[in-house]
Amino acid sequence: MRSRLRTAIGCALAALLLVPMSAANAGGPPGERTLHRYAEDTWESLAAMTDERTGLIADNIPGDLEGASGYTSPTNIGGYLWSTVVARDLRIISRGEARERMAQTLETLATIERHEPSGMFYNWYSPADGRKLTTWPADGSAVHPFLSTVDNGWLATALRVVREAEPRLADEADALYESMDFGWYHDLDARPEVGINRGGFWVEPPPGCSVPGNYGDDGPDVYYTCHWYDTTVSEARIATYLGIANGQIPREGLYGTYRTMPDRGCDWGWQEQKPTGQTREYLGVPVYEGVYSYAGMRLVPAWGGSMFEALMPDLFVPEAAWGKRSWAVNHPATVRAQIVHGLEEAGYGYWGFSPASDPYGEYREYGVEVVGISSDGYASDVERTNVDVGYEGCREATDPAPDFGDGVVTPHAAFLALPYARDEVLENLEGLERELDAYGPGGFYDAVAVGSGRIAERYLSLDQSMIMAAIGNELLHDRLKRYFVDRRFEKAVRPLVGAVRFGSDLG
Repeated sequence: MRSRLRTAIGCALAALLLVPMSAANAGGPPGERTLHRYAEDTWESLAAMTDERTGLIADNIPGDLEGASGYTSPTNIGGYLWSTVVARDLRIISRGEARERMAQTLETLATIERHEPSGMFYNWYSPADGRKLTTWPADGSAVHPFLSTVDNGWLATALRVVREAEPRLADEADALYESMDFGWYHDLDARPEVGINRGGFWVEPPPGCSVPGNYGDDGPDVYYTCHWYDTTVSEARIATYLGIANGQIPREGLYGTYRTMPDRGCDWGWQEQKPTGQTREYLGVPVYEGVYSYAGMRLVPAWGGSMFEALMPDLFVPEAAWGKRSWAVNHPATVRAQIVHGLEEAGYGYWGFSPASDPYGEYREYGVEVVGISSDGYASDVERTNVDVGYEGCREATDPAPDFGDGVVTPHAAFLALPYARDEVLENLEGLERELDAYGPGGFYDAVAVGSGRIAERYLSLDQSMIMAAIGNELLHDRLKRYFVDRRFEKAVRPLVGAVRFGSDLG
């Protein structure tokens, strides 16, 4: 519980942070006014998805903002909470409305079912009543309740933001946050040198592969996924940051993930490219600092080559500021790779590739496949064009320079690039809105196939919340990062990030 003094100081700080006028009210430069308009409309979609009784936001809603889905997740809820803070700070909604909205959400979170020994939340709930889902609303199929590492990481992230941004709700947010133990996900025996996080666990054995165990302090065994989050450029690194800051995961855990798969002969020859790099040691952990090559650059790839894998954690953790020899180079290289792919290699005329709605279906992963570790990773077009540059000595190249088809651009991916290519982002988004009509009452639709013009006319709360966070940071000078990072977090995490030397190079 916080002292009255700290609460009073927090109230004063929050008031000071709100003094600057929003770009729209202050008559700021055209780019700022445009971003503020995007935020206003994006907020409309988020508000339309949110149940007024529970404060829980649905996963998605059609483009006309009617008939939201009957399910939500911890990530969705977390995204709504930080988006409410951004909407308040941009003066899209009042302080009172923001507080009421967040209070309702926190009250519901305090009452819904979760895994008590770990404090973690299940992956699917009903927005209407907060009930844990055991059947899927759309078709009645069975849901096997799961507790996701990364989804709980994003909810915990939002709780950190709320407790600093709204001191009157700090106790409620703290109570939830402090009860969440990320040590339950961390497998200390995953590798000889260091532990890494499992994908999550079930309380009851699910169909298919699972591993019984208990990484926590008490309670019965749970059933872990058979996979780990073992790559560095992944949105799942947010859970590792949180666990280390909370003292629930060893510091060495930050160095347990792979940059690329090691270059150890043909056993690893299945990966997209043959990496180059060297091995360095951090806290006694040997790390192969591998990189891939693309467009004259060297960069650490994501698993699928998507934008949100690389840049979503950067919305809250000042990775580029802390990691001068790592993320400060890799993030702009990732953005540049996406731009080059969209405008030059594939010739789509637009760029920004990340998992999103499928203009011809439900949901698919999109990315720049040649800079994704998986050799059949996230393609950038409807046709799922696969690039195969081969692997020297192990696999011959079958199609190193294919013709790409109907490219699928996802606007939230472009927004994530704002800190690294602001002018290019604004130009890209202007074209998506004015030339492709990929804009509706709730802001940018979730995806557009730029060749055919086919639009996925719906809004995903996750993608909309990434847009809100990116705009908030751009217009308010990284305010979400200042809410998220406190002294304890910085002391624990900054030295670890600062020590790392990737082999990235912008060319």
